[in-house]
Amino acid sequence: MTEQEIQKLLTDALVSLFEADASKITADTNLYEDLEIDSIDAIDLIDHIKRQTGYKLQAEDFRNVRTVRDVIQAVLKLSQNAAQ
Repeated sequence: MTEQEIQKLLTDALVSLFEADASKITADTNLYEDLEIDSIDAIDLIDHIKRQTGYKLQAEDFRNVRTVRDVIQAVLKLSQNAAQ
């Protein structure tokens, strides 16, 4: 998956799962401060990513995630590791 594909998947997920405004979602959007996502929401997002991509982010991987860009990089890393 490319960064653009992952960003689109995340934007779609944030809009559908959490009713976020798509126009306000950028790579620098902070999930917790800007979108008011809590830890339960983060688990739902991890599950959604797994169902859409087949890549399972671990909860510990998600602890350091703050922005949309952080999630993109985490998914990208998983996809690159899977390709090896």
